[in-house]
Amino acid sequence: MTSPQKVDALWRRCAGLFMVGFDGTAAPASMLQLIDDGVYGAILFKRNVETPQQVASLVRALKTRAGRPFVLAVDQEGGRVARLRGPGFTALPPMRELGRRDDAALAKRAGRLLAYELRSLGFDWDFAPVLDVDTNPANPVIGDRSFGADAARVSKLGVALGQGLEEGGVAACGKHFPGHGDTATDSHLALPRLPHDLARLRQVELPPFAAFARAGLASLMTAHVVFEALEPSVPATMSKKVLVDLMRNELGFSGVLVSDDLEMKAIAQHYSIERAVIDGVNATVDLFLVCHDPNLQRQAIDALYAAVRDGRVSETRLDEASARLTALARRFARGPEDLVARLGSAEHQALAAGLDAGAFAGRDPTER
Repeated sequence: MTSPQKVDALWRRCAGLFMVGFDGTAAPASMLQLIDDGVYGAILFKRNVETPQQVASLVRALKTRAGRPFVLAVDQEGGRVARLRGPGFTALPPMRELGRRDDAALAKRAGRLLAYELRSLGFDWDFAPVLDVDTNPANPVIGDRSFGADAARVSKLGVALGQGLEEGGVAACGKHFPGHGDTATDSHLALPRLPHDLARLRQVELPPFAAFARAGLASLMTAHVVFEALEPSVPATMSKKVLVDLMRNELGFSGVLVSDDLEMKAIAQHYSIERAVIDGVNATVDLFLVCHDPNLQRQAIDALYAAVRDGRVSETRLDEASARLTALARRFARGPEDLVARLGSAEHQALAAGLDAGAFAGRDPTER
């Protein structure tokens, strides 16, 4: 574990490619030290949430501690995957329900509503929408989080929701590239593999991500899934063939690329975190999520630091990732704010009208 006294300018630059999570409703000392040492931002989960006022206070405390642009993110999709629930928050229906309505204007308003609620608490980035096409009824992790089984509909509604988020001042993140919809395995628990050829991917899985890229939306998240026709030895998160050749070059995506959590078993049970980070950054991942273990968070930053120092990762790649992340922060990151009183206002109620489906009962497949 890196001692805080030994953190130098390069280590801080490497730390700037990481977003981390922590346990509890207040930041522990390990999190505060990582903020001081340069991590890009923090992701909050259900374990960090009690009330709107408590979350807003926590977000303000983290941003105040940083004293610099510090990005706060959350998975707030609607349906089963909503970290912020209860009084003050709209219980959005699953995206499958929005897909059934097939109304882009409604999807955009859902995005505006999400942004309004997240901005009121100080969040800058929502890891939504899901762009996976729901073609496998046995999929344990996507299912009704998707807009549906039709790629064109997922494309239209995913872009609309992403645009609504960004019009409301919150960065959108389409996930999980290049498609998690047809897996029968949960990547939180194991490493899924898909045998589809490239023709199938271009017809079904890729169109929503291509549409998201054309729309110029802020970010995409990688899938910890092996696509055998493209790269049989590693998941998409670690693959140049998937992320450089397909996503950057063929689809033309130039925004921020975020890894899914490196502590998920799809990665952790098969690859060292050092390899995941080094292969990932060389495949143009710009930001890595390490959502739980503070020791692993520092280990991951140490790995990137060592790889830059010995030339396995170029300083040019580090600069490219940093430039993308800086651009996102300039556009979306806000300093400490106190806007929580907006929740429940007339403006808030007008945005929520017709979208609140009541509390959705169901297991959140992403919360561990």
